[in-house]
Amino acid sequence: MSDDPIGEGPETPQTRRDARDSASSADGAPLGDSAFPGFDADSIPPRPPLPAEPLPAEPLPVEPLPAVPPAVLAPTLATGDHNAIREQWRAARDEFGTHVSHARDQIDMANERIKERTGRDLILAILIGLAFGAALLASLLFIKILFVPFALAAALLGVYELSLALRGSGRRIDLVPQFIAAGCLVLSAYFLDLWLVWVTLFLAVAFVVVWRLMAQMVAKDGRTYGDVLADAVIGGFVQIYVPFLAAVALILLGQEGGEWWVLSFIVIAVVADTGAYAAGLAFGRHPMAPRISPKKTWEGFGGAVVGSIAAGVLLAIYLLHLPWWIGVIFGAAILLSATLGDLGESMLKRDLGIKDMSSWLPGHGGLLDRLDSILPSTIPALCLYFLFSSWTVL
Repeated sequence: MSDDPIGEGPETPQTRRDARDSASSADGAPLGDSAFPGFDADSIPPRPPLPAEPLPAEPLPVEPLPAVPPAVLAPTLATGDHNAIREQWRAARDEFGTHVSHARDQIDMANERIKERTGRDLILAILIGLAFGAALLASLLFIKILFVPFALAAALLGVYELSLALRGSGRRIDLVPQFIAAGCLVLSAYFLDLWLVWVTLFLAVAFVVVWRLMAQMVAKDGRTYGDVLADAVIGGFVQIYVPFLAAVALILLGQEGGEWWVLSFIVIAVVADTGAYAAGLAFGRHPMAPRISPKKTWEGFGGAVVGSIAAGVLLAIYLLHLPWWIGVIFGAAILLSATLGDLGESMLKRDLGIKDMSSWLPGHGGLLDRLDSILPSTIPALCLYFLFSSWTVL
């Protein structure tokens, strides 16, 4: 095989580069066309024109991306966005806390002013009153026999408070016979006939009196006859003041539809007490009985009159289904008994030299401090039931 491209073999066609290189001699002189008899310069096609500048392509339509739920986008939020949201939340929380603290301070200041004027913690008094009211409603609205343990517990606690207050003043009150007699008296009012309740009352008073006399005989401590007699009489008074009046409420409860009468007279007594408190706090200027209860005013009594009469009329019409004028009588009777009961207990506490019967109920004092207007109201409530229960409007 020869290295010469023009050697033997079939003739290879000449390329344009070969023709250009052969067109010049070794000394650089151009060769004539005669050296290439078969070459025609005109046969070379012209150089094709350069392609024109391409027009800018129209943008392809971009389809919108499908909506991504916030839960997917949340991790892609920038750190700065997280910090901004966190700062806004912190600022809103701090502002809300400031408003709550300011409102709490305002309530505390108002409560302190009320406490200085009345000697009661208003907020605690309201909360405890609502709790007792809920228990009372639950026992009367669903199964009325549930009111029996409620009344029994209130009577026993009232006996305990009164006995401790009397013993603190130097009286000799025996707790064990007081509890036994009180329990029997209260339970007899609901489960026995009416005439047996009076028998039970007589036996209860006699029981505590005889117990005290015999206990004094055993003691032989030289106590005078006057003090011994006073101890015996006051022991009987405890049975009449607390357990017997609670028993009257259970006598009323045992009557047909008596639970509504019990609920009504308690509501009227509470409304009268609340109306007197609110009106006396807002407008009280003229003391009603300064030697007995200096904080009770005639303005407060006026608020009690309005509240009790209004409550009596509404309860008579919508709960007891009685004429409105019976509601006026009902409200006025409960108002009178509640006011006398409140003043009577204030007189008793002043005689004993105490402000409250106890401190078991913050904002109220003792249980008897709340029952002082309710217990005496059982008597007119029972009398009005026997008098007006047949006047029911169908």
